[in-house]
Amino acid sequence: MLNDLKPKEIVERLDRYIIGQNNAKKSVAIALRNRWRRKQVPEDLRDEIAPKNIILIGSTGVGKTEIARRLANLTNSPFYKVEASKFTEVGYVGRDVESMIRDLVELTVNNVKAKQQEAVQEKAATIAEERVLDLLLPGSEPKSNGSGSDGKDENNVDSNFSDSFPLKIVSEMMGAIQEGDSNVNDNQNKIDIVASKSDKNISSTREKLRKMLKAGKLDNRLVDMDVPSRAMPMIEIFTNAGMEEMGINMKDMLGSIMPKNTKRRKVKVSEAMKILSQEEAAHLVDMEKVTSEAVDLVEQSGIIFLDEIDKIASNGGGHGPEVSREGVQRDLLPIVEGSSVPTKYGIVKTDHILFIASGAFHVSKPSDLIPELQGRFPIRVELHSLGKDEFKRILTEPKNALILQYMALLRTEGVEIEFTDDAIDRISAIAVDVNNRTENIGARRLHTLMEKLLEDILFEAPDTNDNKIVVDAVFVDNQLLEIVKDEDLSRYIL
Repeated sequence: MLNDLKPKEIVERLDRYIIGQNNAKKSVAIALRNRWRRKQVPEDLRDEIAPKNIILIGSTGVGKTEIARRLANLTNSPFYKVEASKFTEVGYVGRDVESMIRDLVELTVNNVKAKQQEAVQEKAATIAEERVLDLLLPGSEPKSNGSGSDGKDENNVDSNFSDSFPLKIVSEMMGAIQEGDSNVNDNQNKIDIVASKSDKNISSTREKLRKMLKAGKLDNRLVDMDVPSRAMPMIEIFTNAGMEEMGINMKDMLGSIMPKNTKRRKVKVSEAMKILSQEEAAHLVDMEKVTSEAVDLVEQSGIIFLDEIDKIASNGGGHGPEVSREGVQRDLLPIVEGSSVPTKYGIVKTDHILFIASGAFHVSKPSDLIPELQGRFPIRVELHSLGKDEFKRILTEPKNALILQYMALLRTEGVEIEFTDDAIDRISAIAVDVNNRTENIGARRLHTLMEKLLEDILFEAPDTNDNKIVVDAVFVDNQLLEIVKDEDLSRYIL
């Protein structure tokens, strides 16, 4: 399991996408491993071990957010990323900090529900198959002692039905299969079926249709069925506190009062199977079990990534209440320390949720956070700025390297592009130069440079007769050097 990865294995997996920043990777790997270690500790001591929250400090474009993205894919733990700047102090219009716990629980419930639906998919498909057969042959629902096919040839149907059965539909389907074409005209290849009340013959024909359904011969047939309408009224309610605190879930309450909108549609049998399978899978899942498992996962293994935490640090220069700065810090204190947050799925304790915060801290510094909040983040890791060597590695080494991305994009047009070593070296040098002379935006500068460098090639690729293009240092200088030399121009373009 991914949760059992050793720290070295976690760092190794992060290395596939993130260049450098070994200290940050090491701290994150230890924090993740400690989650696993805590589960192995005797139960009487387990509750006393609190997670050691982390602050990642570094300028923009050095990999803070990328570490969070890769962590989300690396761990099976509930994970939620949120910007601290979107919160306001309780009592003011905006989102309160407890909403991130509610969002994390909601995401986890959906994930657990999806996994359990996947586990019962086979059983749901079987039930959906019976319902599709009911749509094809109304009134032919199998009895408890119903028999299977009588062994006769599928194309020689002498089954008998009562007058209420859709004889025309059955005869059309059987005639179409005889010709090997599911779209024949209504007046061709029909088989006359004589009405009868024989349960054995009903079951026999149902089994023949089942074989045709499994073989995909009925996929393009149309059936009438009631499909839930997707149009739902949107209701936004703004209060000083979340509706969950009042013990009211307006969405569910209104959903149970308002009638469910359904629309009768003609759908293909293949589409009807998908719709009914999803519907049956949802019915087979025990939502109480899902909720209990999700809440337990959040409490024991939840991870919240608080981005842009420097935006709520106060440098003491303002006047009056700072509802988006110091007020938010005060509201964060009990959540990070450990408190009980009411959600629509029940009370969620945050004592063992791991918080990883990050910020550039250009204007402010970590010591500008209120002392109590600083104490809740005992581990601080500084991510260093990226230089020429790191840029060269970023362009070529990761599995999602920029150069590999552009090569794949142009290959779709039948164009092969090759970057020489001196071209990569030149692009990295220009990126460092522009970062030093303007704003240092780290590796994001490479995206701007690459797009400007290949602008003409990307534009002309569909019409070019040149199937192979080589990008060297001379080509890079011709495309970028004039813009780099003009500092005013580079501020706007690069």
